[in-house]
Amino acid sequence: MSGLCGWIGYGTHINENLQLVQRMAGPLTRFDGGEARTLAGGNSALAVAATGDGAQVYQKEGLLVAIWGRAGFNDPRLNQLARTDGMAKILADNWREKGEKVLESLTGAFSLCILHERENEAIVAIDRMGIHPLSFQISGGCLVFGSSADTIILHPQIKAEISPQGIYNYVYFHMVPGPGTIYQEQKRLLPGEYLVYRNGRIETHKYWEMRFLEDEKRPFQELKQDFLTVLRSSVREAIGDEEAGAFLSGGTDSSTIAGILGEVSGQPARTYSIGFDASGYDEMEYARIAARHFSTRHKEYYVTPDDIVTAIPQVAAIFDQPFGNSSAIPAFYCARMAKEDGLSRILGGDGGDELFGGNVRYAKQHLFSLYEQVPSVMRKGVVEPLVFGMPGGAALPLVRKARSYIEQASIAMPARTETYNLLERYGHGEVFTREFLATVNAGYPASLLDEIYHQSDANSLINRMLAFDRKFTLADNDLPKVAKACELAGIDVGFPLISDEITAFSVRLEPQLKLKGTKLRYFFKEALRGFLPEEIIAKQKHGFGLPFGVWLQHHKPLQALASDSLSDLKSRNVIRADFIDRLLGHHLDEHAGYHGTMVWVLMMLEQWYRQRQIHKQS
Repeated sequence: MSGLCGWIGYGTHINENLQLVQRMAGPLTRFDGGEARTLAGGNSALAVAATGDGAQVYQKEGLLVAIWGRAGFNDPRLNQLARTDGMAKILADNWREKGEKVLESLTGAFSLCILHERENEAIVAIDRMGIHPLSFQISGGCLVFGSSADTIILHPQIKAEISPQGIYNYVYFHMVPGPGTIYQEQKRLLPGEYLVYRNGRIETHKYWEMRFLEDEKRPFQELKQDFLTVLRSSVREAIGDEEAGAFLSGGTDSSTIAGILGEVSGQPARTYSIGFDASGYDEMEYARIAARHFSTRHKEYYVTPDDIVTAIPQVAAIFDQPFGNSSAIPAFYCARMAKEDGLSRILGGDGGDELFGGNVRYAKQHLFSLYEQVPSVMRKGVVEPLVFGMPGGAALPLVRKARSYIEQASIAMPARTETYNLLERYGHGEVFTREFLATVNAGYPASLLDEIYHQSDANSLINRMLAFDRKFTLADNDLPKVAKACELAGIDVGFPLISDEITAFSVRLEPQLKLKGTKLRYFFKEALRGFLPEEIIAKQKHGFGLPFGVWLQHHKPLQALASDSLSDLKSRNVIRADFIDRLLGHHLDEHAGYHGTMVWVLMMLEQWYRQRQIHKQS
């Protein structure tokens, strides 16, 4: 991995500070062997680690500045100065002049820190979409921060205590959503957020928020031309001076990136796809359609159950907190092919759904929202008494469907999106031990979902859901999934579909052009009709889903790994032993695909514990 770490408010000797920050930088370079560049003062130190030119540092008169990633300024003059004098120096100069306001002028994917020793103050920040994360913790007046929690817990001021709430949140979401982490007292910056440290105290603020302009109407052809322009510009910016490859799942986003990559680079794109020898999970044919259509230099790999057994401990180790999205493993094998081809960068198509309305649940929630438009007197006085009061109605398929629709449509957003949540379905009292539940707030996930959902200023349902998913689907889940899988493979990754340019375009697009009735990502598909193969425009959304539950039924080494992991997890007094027994027995036999997800989530929790040699509770 590459990233940054450091602290302010601790230490007095520069040499000792340099030794400590070099030790903290170890987790940032353990897979790609990047060079760590370090700076130190009397009560602060920082390190940035990079392969290639992804990091810059600057130090002068007690000011320590570091920036990691591919950042720029929205001012062409400043970009020109950054090319000659260095991004870190220009950032430092502008911070002296503008203070925190300088963050508003930054573009691209980055994390940064500015440490001012004389004033005992600091700023740390991440990009607008949360591509380069930063966690932080304050202890004894000392602020410690890092791209990975694995760096923070190496600092002598920090106690690495596991948070029961973090574990609960992980089982609920299958990841630990920000601003929380798996460690007590440790937090994570949210997308577009920065932290200010002054004399031992911290505050967090937003320098950018996703604000929608929903009433702007423009001709379709004009919109299409602008979209294609920013699409090409974003891919060109993402590859820079390197030869980059692209993930190719055969979906709309990855196919678009593959096609544009070949166009802007002037040569056939290198593309990489993963398949599974399992009915209903393999999408290789769509990837081949895109590869043929764009004449890409295409490579494929079929992931096997043996590959999963090999990769599970490695994937658990690369994540700095438990992570339960199983598609990290196929993403790793895909990225590894690109690395073996000698590439240093690969492009992912993540974000298109969350900017242009591509997730199936958007159409589903639109249908539920229609019931809200029926006058209350009609719903309560006529429709519901008729549907729920009909004698023998439960035996009639149409009436059962109507009852289910009304029941779900009557749940307020965003709770309605969680009606299929696995933990909710099982019941937290059936999953967790009584002792563990006494240490957590079981209502926290619902309150966090509600808080984030109602932060958006959008009037339309689709845009409120897009803003909601910018955090939970992208920043908390898909981006770390792909970034960590690529880190494990030793290759850098770019996400051109969530560039600042494309994001700015999407927030000005009319809501009905994102979701037209139940037609997903209407504008995106229509704008690319004729560019993308028609089969891909028409296909249903799928992705790199892993057939773990299906394979678990028959593959002995996979069964042994899962059983061994969950057996050890029992003794941690977090998950009920009888639930684990039912899960591996009756539940898995009943529906392998559905219940296999919870097996995976709990197995990866135990594997994460093991990789950090965290002992079981007595």
